[in-house]
Amino acid sequence: MKKFYFAITVAAILWAVMFSPLTAPHLNFWAVMACSALILITLSVSMTPDFKKQWPLSFKEIFLGIASAAVLWGIFWTGDKLSSSLFSFARPEVNLIYDMKSGHNTLVIGILLLTIIGPAEEIFWRGFVQRNFISKYGPIIAFFVTTLIYALVHLWSFNFMLIAAAAVCGGFWGFMYTWRKNLTAVVVSHALWDVAVFIIFPI
Repeated sequence: MKKFYFAITVAAILWAVMFSPLTAPHLNFWAVMACSALILITLSVSMTPDFKKQWPLSFKEIFLGIASAAVLWGIFWTGDKLSSSLFSFARPEVNLIYDMKSGHNTLVIGILLLTIIGPAEEIFWRGFVQRNFISKYGPIIAFFVTTLIYALVHLWSFNFMLIAAAAVCGGFWGFMYTWRKNLTAVVVSHALWDVAVFIIFPI
């Protein structure tokens, strides 16, 4: 388990570098995010002997991924309207998240989200972290612990809406992984939701 916790520590450090006010202003967020994603994929694949078994390719899993991405977008649209009406800080913090794509090519961002960043997060957080916690503590504890860690690594942003969004997404995809027991649906869901909410249909 030492390698497992080392991998989580690496992910936490990468997220701190990406989001901390001390380092983030001096970095190209999307370049660092893409490099971090590749590091997470490498760690996951190298530490998971039966990695290929988590990818059943079927119409059902792909359809569930597409449908769940649409459902999650709807949840965020509703949450945005409610939070904006209840909290004065909500919309400005959401705008700060969208500002991360300012000055960058949206086509390049979309490609990175769809092909590297979205898939890498699910491969690591669900297919590696949650799966290992399941084998040690069972599915329920694994779900809550992984969701909590996934939210906490965004803490360095000091953006409540981003942390809350990570908690919702982590819970959503964590539940899907617990239910489906494979990566196909959650990877499709995460990749498509990223592109939808960030590029095609921003909230």
